[in-house]
Formats: sequence, structure tokens, C-alpha cells
Amino acid sequence: MITLYELAGADAERRFSPYCWRIRMALLHKGLEFSSVPWRFTEKQAIAFAGSEKVPVLTDGDRTVHDSPKIAAYLEAAYPDRPSLFGGAEALSRFLVDWTDLVLQPGLFRMVVVDIPPLLAPEDVDYFCSSREARVGMKLDQFCADREKKLVEFRASLAPLRRTLGAQPFLHGEAPAWADYVVFGGFQWSRCVSPLKLLEADDPIHGWRERMLDLFGGEARKAVGYPV
Repeated sequence: MITLYELAGADAERRFSPYCWRIRMALLHKGLEFSSVPWRFTEKQAIAFAGSEKVPVLTDGDRTVHDSPKIAAYLEAAYPDRPSLFGGAEALSRFLVDWTDLVLQPGLFRMVVVDIPPLLAPEDVDYFCSSREARVGMKLDQFCADREKKLVEFRASLAPLRRTLGAQPFLHGEAPAWADYVVFGGFQWSRCVSPLKLLEADDPIHGWRERMLDLFGGEARKAVGYPV
């Protein structure tokens, strides 16, 4: 049995790590059964066996893998008879990983991180706030101030994504794959923690996100979050 350790809030059903969402969608894409274990920021000992202090962590029999790109590569190699995550474009998919990590998620972080502390387990709040405030050099409410202006800048940064999704239904083409799950993880993270409306209804990215939310019986749409 495959087990996925996923970041959770005070509500164990609020799973909000963008990296964990990448793997959850990848497992569904592969059609693999798995169980999920909620994990919180201060429960580092619970995943020490994996040699990691962060999730996602995946166990599959006697195999343990952490870090979302490594987990995706493992799933592709271990289950070649299941639908491919990369469709022969694994190297190109690395660009989407880098773009998401360096552009998309930092843009989201500076708008939605302030919404996260009220959703955390009490024992996680001090750790989360102090570590993130040390990272950005100020209080989170200051860091996320003037969200309206930040939102305009964020939407402008999505122009390449918008152009691609204006021409095809998914980033991978006619059907979704790892590239889509990587980018979607960021949007799903925001949806799970913040009521901020990121996208206008006529934005091609909004239409793509709706299609992603409906995949696999609406698995992502059912997640605890906000209707944005």
C-alpha cells in the first residue's frame, strides 16, 4: 500500500501544501490506490524515517521517497504500465517546476501567507509565523499589505500561462499530465488557504483551473478550501 504524508491544518482535511497536491494528482493520474496521513509543521519526528523535515513523503512497500519531483520520477519508473506522467517530456517539465517554484508560488506567497496562521493547529502557529517572518524580514500582515496592487502584478506575471491555455485545454496538450499538476498545486494551495479571488471568470487560466478541479471525480474540488 502506498502512503502519502501531506501537510494539514487544524482541520485534518485541510491539505494545503502545493507540493503534496502535485503528488496527490500524480497518484490519481496513475490510478494508484493510496492512503493519506495528515502531517503538521511541528511533527518533524513523524517523517524523520524519510530523512526529511518536509512533506510530501511517500512510502511504497519498503521504498521511501521525498521531494515532489523525485516522487514523480519514482512513480513513473515503478509503474510504467500506468498512464505516463510525462509523456516523453520529463526534461521539458522541469521548466514548469522551476517556473512554478520561482515565479508562481512566490507571487502567491506574498498575497496569501497572512491567511494561513488562523487555519493552523495551535502548536504550529508560532513556528509558522516566526519562520516566515524571519524569511521576509517583517510581520506577515505588512508583507501582504496592498494585496490589490500585488494581485494586478501577479495576474500580469501569468501572461505566458494565459497564452498557452488560450490555445489548448491543458499545459501538456489535450490531456493533463505532470506539468499541469505542478502548476495546479500552487493554485490549489491558494484555494485551500485564502478567500482571495486570483482569477477572473473569463481568464483562460480560470477555465483550465476549473477543468483541473473536475479531474478524477472532482477530487481537488472536494478539498476543504474556499469557492474562488
